[in-house]
Amino acid sequence: MKLSRRTFLQLGGAAAAGAAASYIYGFELEPLWLQIENVTVTLPGLPPALDGFKIVHLSDLHLSSLIPLSLIERAVQKTNALRPDLVTLTGDFVLETAEHIFELAPVLAKLNAKYGVFSVLGNHDYWTNAAVVTHGLHTHGVPVFTNMGRSLSNGLYLAGVDDAMDGQPDIEAALADVPTNAPVVLLSHEPDVADEYMRNGRVALQLSGHSHGGQVRLPGRGPLVLPPLGRKYHTGLYKVGDGWLYTTRGIGMVKPAVRLNCPPEITQITLTRG
Repeated sequence: MKLSRRTFLQLGGAAAAGAAASYIYGFELEPLWLQIENVTVTLPGLPPALDGFKIVHLSDLHLSSLIPLSLIERAVQKTNALRPDLVTLTGDFVLETAEHIFELAPVLAKLNAKYGVFSVLGNHDYWTNAAVVTHGLHTHGVPVFTNMGRSLSNGLYLAGVDDAMDGQPDIEAALADVPTNAPVVLLSHEPDVADEYMRNGRVALQLSGHSHGGQVRLPGRGPLVLPPLGRKYHTGLYKVGDGWLYTTRGIGMVKPAVRLNCPPEITQITLTRG
């Protein structure tokens, strides 16, 4: 088929317009469109007091020149509007410098949950300065669980492990004080360690981030690029052994700062009895 010059230019113009629209959408719009994912997890033997227990899970905030503080402020506002019983933060608070935690932590201190707000560190927190990030969080009342756990007053046991890539994770230490028959929720930045951590059957639910869902997901193919320890269980809810794993797409990004078919996520998880 022979195209006239006019038709060729029209097609070229349409292609250029489409490319420009995709660029604006992926780099400027979708990264700011916070999406709330509602997930129900059924746990056999869950005590009646925990039936309907709501956890809001946030991860990979990555405050930096790529991620404005205003986006995280909106995430905090939306989280509080959900009236969660518990808020969990699974690491990668910063990206370029650990000093950003002193801007971020006061915002996170506004999170409000009946049973508290708890966190673990991620690999980017270590790559900047884990001690500084931890200090910033502790200063503003956000506990960091490093291979430790705590029984909540309703019978749930919350545990957290150190970062699997750059820390010194110790699942045995994290679970050392679990009461008999207590359901365990484990915080781990990287999801793919679930095969190890859930092998002994003591963890009912692991919450993770790290992968960002790939940031760019193509129809029929899925995520284009995934990080180490975030390739097997990269997005959403998975059954692992006798327990469950949920991996969030997170809030922030790394370079290239684009999201396509993979918007930032606030996850509301409701526990129900089996």
